[in-house]
Amino acid sequence: MTALRRIPPRLLPGLLPGLLLLLLLALPVCAHAQGLPALTSTPAAGGGTQYSLSLQTLLFMTVLVFLPAMLLMMTAFTRIVIVLSLLKQALGTTTVPPAQVIVGLSLFLTLFVMSPVLTRINDVAVKPLMDNTITLQQALQAGSRPLRGFMMAQTRKDDLALFVKLSGHKALASPQDTPMSLLIPAFVTSELKTAFQIGFIVFIPFLIIDMVVAAVLMSMGMMMLSPVTVSFPLKLMLFVLVNGWDLVIGSLVQSFVR
Repeated sequence: MTALRRIPPRLLPGLLPGLLLLLLLALPVCAHAQGLPALTSTPAAGGGTQYSLSLQTLLFMTVLVFLPAMLLMMTAFTRIVIVLSLLKQALGTTTVPPAQVIVGLSLFLTLFVMSPVLTRINDVAVKPLMDNTITLQQALQAGSRPLRGFMMAQTRKDDLALFVKLSGHKALASPQDTPMSLLIPAFVTSELKTAFQIGFIVFIPFLIIDMVVAAVLMSMGMMMLSPVTVSFPLKLMLFVLVNGWDLVIGSLVQSFVR
């Protein structure tokens, strides 16, 4: 406490994360010193491994930390949320639909697109691991294959070749030999390209409406009237008449190579 009093108050907020990290690192050591089974594993029936509750909790928290990054970088979420955000900008709406609705719709569409992959992961990795028929390492290897296949199907060859060249990695004999450290950034780059291409196509009809409305208002001498005021209801009407949500969502789902 005396040492903490000597620290200037303005430095305490920056030191708190480090102190919390040191406390978390010290917990297993203190538990081991007191004779508690902090991080232990014992053989289980059928060749599996039984992990202690502390280790299971640690693994679960680690997965929770990486879950947002996995959702953004290794699934269909990136393409879907970008296209829907570009659609919102093309319509000219600033608050409708809200950002929460866009993200929520993107999450459920991602779950719909990824459902075959998730089902396959559950069949080949999660269930056998729960039944103690395979080890954790074998489950990770088996579960990564369906996800790798999905990502490889969406990744452009030139993007993958770019990261292979940048990393100095030797030439890949087959797509199955691609390490995740190269596949993930190549996949994200390809998803960004595809999302921007779809967004450009979505923008074209709304851009034409804006140009036509601006030209008509200019020819009528109504230069003081903002073209957005007139074009916005016209774009909404066009989007509703052509059943735009079905077209955009259907095109998005079909754009993923199965």
